[in-house]
Amino acid sequence: MHHLSGEKMYYKVVKLFLRFSIGAGFLSAVADRFGMWSAYNSAWGNWANFLKYTAAINPWIFPSLVSFVAVTATAAEIFFGICLIIGYRTEMFAKLSGILLLLFALAMTSTVGIKKVFDASVFAASAASFALSLLKEKYMELDSFFINQKRTSNRT
Repeated sequence: MHHLSGEKMYYKVVKLFLRFSIGAGFLSAVADRFGMWSAYNSAWGNWANFLKYTAAINPWIFPSLVSFVAVTATAAEIFFGICLIIGYRTEMFAKLSGILLLLFALAMTSTVGIKKVFDASVFAASAASFALSLLKEKYMELDSFFINQKRTSNRT
Protein backbone atom coordinates (compact mmCIF):
# COMPACT_ATOMS: atom_id res chain seq x y z
CA MET A 1 0.00 0.00 0.00
CA HIS A 2 2.87 2.37 0.77
CA HIS A 3 4.20 1.84 -2.77
CA LEU A 4 0.88 2.92 -4.25
CA SER A 5 0.78 6.16 -2.27
CA GLY A 6 4.40 6.89 -3.25
CA GLU A 7 3.54 6.26 -6.89
CA LYS A 8 0.50 8.50 -6.60
CA MET A 9 2.67 11.30 -5.20
CA TYR A 10 5.15 10.75 -8.03
CA TYR A 11 2.39 11.37 -10.62
CA LYS A 12 1.30 14.52 -8.78
CA VAL A 13 4.85 15.89 -8.74
CA VAL A 14 5.33 15.03 -12.42
CA LYS A 15 2.08 16.80 -13.28
CA LEU A 16 3.12 19.86 -11.28
CA PHE A 17 6.54 19.87 -12.99
CA LEU A 18 4.94 19.63 -16.44
CA ARG A 19 2.48 22.44 -15.67
CA PHE A 20 5.18 24.79 -14.43
CA SER A 21 7.79 23.98 -17.06
CA ILE A 22 5.43 24.30 -20.04
CA GLY A 23 3.72 27.39 -18.62
CA ALA A 24 7.01 29.06 -17.72
CA GLY A 25 8.37 28.22 -21.18
CA PHE A 26 5.48 30.09 -22.78
CA LEU A 27 5.86 33.09 -20.49
CA SER A 28 9.63 33.19 -20.97
CA ALA A 29 9.22 33.28 -24.76
CA VAL A 30 6.72 36.12 -24.43
CA ALA A 31 9.07 38.02 -22.11
CA ASP A 32 11.77 37.68 -24.78
CA ARG A 33 9.51 39.35 -27.37
CA PHE A 34 9.09 42.32 -25.08
CA GLY A 35 12.79 42.69 -24.35
CA MET A 36 12.66 41.40 -20.78
CA TRP A 37 15.65 39.08 -21.22
CA SER A 38 19.20 40.28 -21.77
CA ALA A 39 20.49 40.37 -25.34
CA TYR A 40 22.74 37.43 -24.47
CA ASN A 41 19.74 35.28 -23.47
CA SER A 42 17.30 36.43 -26.16
CA ALA A 43 16.07 34.69 -29.27
CA TRP A 44 14.31 37.81 -30.55
CA GLY A 45 14.92 40.54 -28.00
CA ASN A 46 12.06 42.74 -29.17
CA TRP A 47 8.72 42.71 -30.91
CA ALA A 48 10.07 43.82 -34.30
CA ASN A 49 12.46 40.87 -34.45
CA PHE A 50 9.68 38.52 -33.38
CA LEU A 51 7.49 39.82 -36.22
CA LYS A 52 10.32 39.12 -38.69
CA TYR A 53 10.67 35.60 -37.29
CA THR A 54 6.89 35.04 -37.47
CA ALA A 55 6.95 36.07 -41.14
CA ALA A 56 9.97 33.83 -41.81
CA ILE A 57 8.42 30.65 -40.41
CA ASN A 58 5.01 31.39 -41.94
CA PRO A 59 5.85 32.34 -45.54
CA TRP A 60 2.43 31.21 -46.76
CA ILE A 61 0.52 33.90 -44.84
CA PHE A 62 -0.08 37.33 -46.33
CA PRO A 63 2.32 39.97 -44.99
CA SER A 64 -0.67 41.96 -43.75
CA LEU A 65 -1.57 39.05 -41.44
CA VAL A 66 1.84 38.62 -39.81
CA SER A 67 1.03 41.00 -36.95
CA PHE A 68 -2.28 39.26 -36.35
CA VAL A 69 -0.61 35.84 -36.22
CA ALA A 70 2.13 37.14 -33.89
CA VAL A 71 -0.37 38.81 -31.55
CA THR A 72 -2.63 35.75 -31.55
CA ALA A 73 0.24 33.37 -30.80
CA THR A 74 1.53 35.67 -28.07
CA ALA A 75 -1.90 36.05 -26.47
CA ALA A 76 -2.38 32.27 -26.56
CA GLU A 77 1.03 31.69 -24.98
CA ILE A 78 0.30 34.19 -22.19
CA PHE A 79 -3.14 32.74 -21.49
CA PHE A 80 -2.11 29.08 -21.80
CA GLY A 81 0.99 29.68 -19.68
CA ILE A 82 -0.95 31.30 -16.86
CA CYS A 83 -3.72 28.69 -16.97
CA LEU A 84 -1.22 25.83 -16.82
CA ILE A 85 0.70 27.37 -13.92
CA ILE A 86 -2.38 28.05 -11.80
CA GLY A 87 -4.06 24.80 -12.83
CA TYR A 88 -7.15 26.21 -14.48
CA ARG A 89 -8.76 23.66 -16.82
CA THR A 90 -5.40 21.97 -17.03
CA GLU A 91 -6.38 19.12 -19.34
CA MET A 92 -7.96 21.45 -21.91
CA PHE A 93 -5.12 24.00 -21.87
CA ALA A 94 -2.54 21.22 -22.00
CA LYS A 95 -4.19 19.86 -25.19
CA LEU A 96 -4.38 23.35 -26.68
CA SER A 97 -0.72 23.91 -25.75
CA GLY A 98 0.21 20.65 -27.46
CA ILE A 99 -1.60 21.73 -30.61
CA LEU A 100 -0.04 25.22 -30.57
CA LEU A 101 3.45 23.79 -30.07
CA LEU A 102 2.90 21.16 -32.77
CA LEU A 103 1.80 23.86 -35.23
CA PHE A 104 4.87 25.87 -34.30
CA ALA A 105 7.11 22.81 -34.77
CA LEU A 106 5.60 22.06 -38.18
CA ALA A 107 5.98 25.70 -39.28
CA MET A 108 9.60 25.68 -38.15
CA THR A 109 10.28 22.32 -39.82
CA SER A 110 8.96 23.51 -43.17
CA THR A 111 11.10 26.65 -43.13
CA VAL A 112 14.22 26.34 -40.96
CA GLY A 113 14.52 22.56 -40.93
CA ILE A 114 14.06 19.71 -38.53
CA LYS A 115 17.36 20.13 -36.67
CA LYS A 116 16.39 23.52 -35.20
CA VAL A 117 13.05 22.08 -34.12
CA PHE A 118 14.79 19.22 -32.33
CA ASP A 119 17.43 21.54 -30.85
CA ALA A 120 14.68 23.78 -29.45
CA SER A 121 12.77 20.70 -28.16
CA VAL A 122 9.52 21.95 -29.70
CA PHE A 123 8.25 18.44 -30.50
CA ALA A 124 9.21 17.36 -26.97
CA ALA A 125 7.31 20.29 -25.46
CA SER A 126 4.30 19.45 -27.62
CA ALA A 127 4.45 15.81 -26.55
CA ALA A 128 4.84 16.85 -22.89
CA SER A 129 1.73 19.02 -23.24
CA PHE A 130 -0.28 16.14 -24.65
CA ALA A 131 1.03 13.87 -21.88
CA LEU A 132 0.01 16.46 -19.28
CA SER A 133 -3.53 16.42 -20.68
CA LEU A 134 -3.76 12.71 -19.77
CA LEU A 135 -2.95 13.22 -16.06
CA LYS A 136 -6.44 13.69 -14.64
CA GLU A 137 -5.88 13.75 -10.87
CA LYS A 138 -5.81 17.30 -9.50
CA TYR A 139 -2.85 18.51 -7.46
CA MET A 140 -2.27 22.12 -6.41
CA GLU A 141 -4.64 23.33 -9.12
CA LEU A 142 -7.19 26.11 -9.15
CA ASP A 143 -9.63 23.54 -10.51
CA SER A 144 -9.38 21.69 -7.18
CA PHE A 145 -10.75 24.76 -5.44
CA PHE A 146 -13.73 24.90 -7.81
CA ILE A 147 -14.37 21.17 -7.42
CA ASN A 148 -14.29 21.48 -3.60
CA GLN A 149 -16.55 24.56 -3.73
CA LYS A 150 -19.06 22.64 -5.87
CA ARG A 151 -19.01 19.65 -3.49
CA THR A 152 -19.50 21.95 -0.49
CA SER A 153 -22.42 23.77 -2.11
CA ASN A 154 -24.07 20.48 -3.11
CA ARG A 155 -24.04 19.32 0.53
CA THR A 156 -25.96 22.35 1.74
